[in-house]
Order: sequence, then C-alpha cells, then structure tokens
Amino acid sequence: MALLDWDDLTYPEVGASAGVLPSGYRHVHRSAFLGADVRVFDQAVRALLRWRMHRRAGVGVDRPDLRPQPGADFRLRIGWRGLLVQAPCRIIYTIDEDDRAGFAYGTLPGHPECGEEAFLVRRDGGGRSYFEVRAFSRPASLAARIAGPLGRLAQDVITSRYLGAMRSLSRV
Repeated sequence: MALLDWDDLTYPEVGASAGVLPSGYRHVHRSAFLGADVRVFDQAVRALLRWRMHRRAGVGVDRPDLRPQPGADFRLRIGWRGLLVQAPCRIIYTIDEDDRAGFAYGTLPGHPECGEEAFLVRRDGGGRSYFEVRAFSRPASLAARIAGPLGRLAQDVITSRYLGAMRSLSRV
C-alpha cells in the first residue's frame, strides 16, 4: 500500500466525512431516494464516478476523465455571471463495494473553504438505491468569510443540485 501525502490539505480531520463529522465546522448531511429498479444503482454509480453529477449540477471539473482515486488532485470550477471560482481538491478515499460506491475529496490551498465532502450511492437489502452527501466545511479565504450567509446559501444550493442531478441521472 502506497503512503499518501495529506500534508497539503487545509484541515487536520482527513477522512472524517466517513464517520462522525468534526466539531468546529458547518455540517451537511442530505440524502435522496433514487429508485428501486436494480439498474438504478449502476447508473447512479457511473454518473458519480464520471463526474456527470457535478457537471449536471453546474460544477465543472478540470480533469473530467479522472477516475476518483485516493491522492488524485483536481480543481472544481464554479461560475456565476462571469465570476469563476476555482477550488483545488484531492481525493481522500473511495468506496467500491457491491452495495456502496463513492468517494470523498478534501480541500487544498486556494480553495475558498476548508473541509471535506463525500458522495455515496448505496443500495439496501430490498434493492432500493439512495444517494448521500456528507460534508464539513468552514471558510478558508477572506472572500468566503465575508460572504457569510450567502456562502452557506450557495453551498446549500449546490448540494440540492447534486441531489437533483443524481435523481435525474439515475432514471431508467
């Protein structure tokens, strides 16, 4: 097993999105039912791992062919009316199991926030599929601190877009 370098990350609680979210951050934990058809899970996983969910939600990725794997760096791109925010990130962990798949990324220097965001597609024993977003973050840049409630609103809007995108992309 290769040792990965987490020194560049802008927060110390690396991997915490997989368990108890750490104090001192804003927490997000939202989920959506995707469907009960057995094909829904596979479609949702493909959409997530190919960054289609991000693109559908209006979030660009500078490496759209990147397959999420721990240690891989990339930049998210979010733009509103001519303003482009680039957010450097690193894949922290991946999950590839029969009934669970997903990944988490953490923030690198230059990201307006610091923290981690995880995306998980899971299937229960009855064949029903769900999508889950778990995140913890706090402002890292002056602009993010000044944005205050507007920054939190933007984060909530993007999370809602992720959930809507996965519902749409997993339809059979």
